[in-house]
Amino acid sequence: MKAPAADYWAMLPAAIAEARRGLSQGGIPIGAAIFNLNRALLGSGHNRRVQNGDPSAHAETDAFRNAGRQRSYRNLIMVTTLAPCWYCSGLIRQFGFGTVVVGESRNFQGGTDWLRALGVNLVDLDSDECASMLAAYIRANPEIWKEDIGEE
Repeated sequence: MKAPAADYWAMLPAAIAEARRGLSQGGIPIGAAIFNLNRALLGSGHNRRVQNGDPSAHAETDAFRNAGRQRSYRNLIMVTTLAPCWYCSGLIRQFGFGTVVVGESRNFQGGTDWLRALGVNLVDLDSDECASMLAAYIRANPEIWKEDIGEE
């Protein structure tokens, strides 16, 4: 069962708030949130790689940890401000999330095509707010950004 498109837009502010929280802490402004089909927020988080010195502390993994154990992830919705990288795409695949809502994929495409090919309902909202927030960070911090996405 898929949620209506308007519901996806209504879920995005939780991820944006996390991205802004990360930015205010000196980190990369990427946020994520996990919802059930009743639109209840189960957990949210933000990229903490800079703050924690932890290369695995991506927004999606932070939200995943904060949502706690779930019996199944098939009917959960992962909402993220940016297209998930390969690492986070693997998490989405491993645990079988049925729907991923992406705030934007202009700055980074990640594993979007792969997830779609696997049958994940991937919705790209193409949010100007998400795209401009990350683009400004990338301009100001190109080396940290390259590290985050695994580029030399």
